Amino acid sequence: MSPGTVDLGSAYAACRRVNARYGKTFFLATTLLRPDQRPAVHALYAFARWADEIVDAAGVTDRAGELDRVERLLEKAPSNPILHALADTMHRYDIDRSLFTDFLASMRMDLDVTEYADLDALGVYVHGSAEVIGLQMLPVLGTVVPREEAEPYAARLGAAFQLTNFLRDVGEDLDRGRVYLPQDVLGAHGVDRDLLQWCRRHRRANDRVQRALDDLVAHSYAIYQSAEPGIGMLSATSRPCMQTAYTLYRDILGLVGCEVLWRRVAVPNSRRLAVAAPGVGRALLARVTTHGIPG
Repeated sequence: MSPGTVDLGSAYAACRRVNARYGKTFFLATTLLRPDQRPAVHALYAFARWADEIVDAAGVTDRAGELDRVERLLEKAPSNPILHALADTMHRYDIDRSLFTDFLASMRMDLDVTEYADLDALGVYVHGSAEVIGLQMLPVLGTVVPREEAEPYAARLGAAFQLTNFLRDVGEDLDRGRVYLPQDVLGAHGVDRDLLQWCRRHRRANDRVQRALDDLVAHSYAIYQSAEPGIGMLSATSRPCMQTAYTLYRDILGLVGCEVLWRRVAVPNSRRLAVAAPGVGRALLARVTTHGIPG
């Protein structure tokens, strides 16, 4: 092994630790994948998390420069463990490099853009921050239809997950100076940044804020519904994982109220286990049916 080279197994293990620590709901769902699929998913998650941390890190003085450095490293054989695992995943599954370029472009938007006029403007950001992640995942998950047929559904599911995060993390994003909720939807209900900050500061609900959140929750539910047919297009061994992730993330929407402005809502562990447990049986059955033995 050449100096500075990271052992591939150790690199993937580092990515797994990132996923387990920061993406608990998604990490639970990944346990339903075949063992050979999980490392790639952990690598994709860890890279996205790493870039997101660069954007939000108070101690990084040149965040744009750091993102540029990360993008340059994608072209090399990196010694960073996350990038080393990612490079292997990209090669192994022939994942288009432009999907990572688009992702980093949205991360750069976070350095300057603090609000979005409407859903169309937000959609530009969401394409790079979330839809491309669905497209990155698709080669790893596998499909039973031509991949291009499943791609629009994978992108929509990524968008649905992202919109759920926006609704769940309104308060935390306010502290970072950002409002991802579209200004036209907020304005239609008489809500502005000052009112959101007042609710957060005083831990008080507001009817206008609640109505705006309700509208965006309904919009997000509609995207989940339009993405759902794509789960059936995945390989049989991948469906239990994505069905579990789909259900648990969608469940978060049912918890969204004004309290998201001052606390982080989460699906209870009992519900997570109730959703994941049947998936274990389906995953094992799919592996036996497809490969003859459980993995």
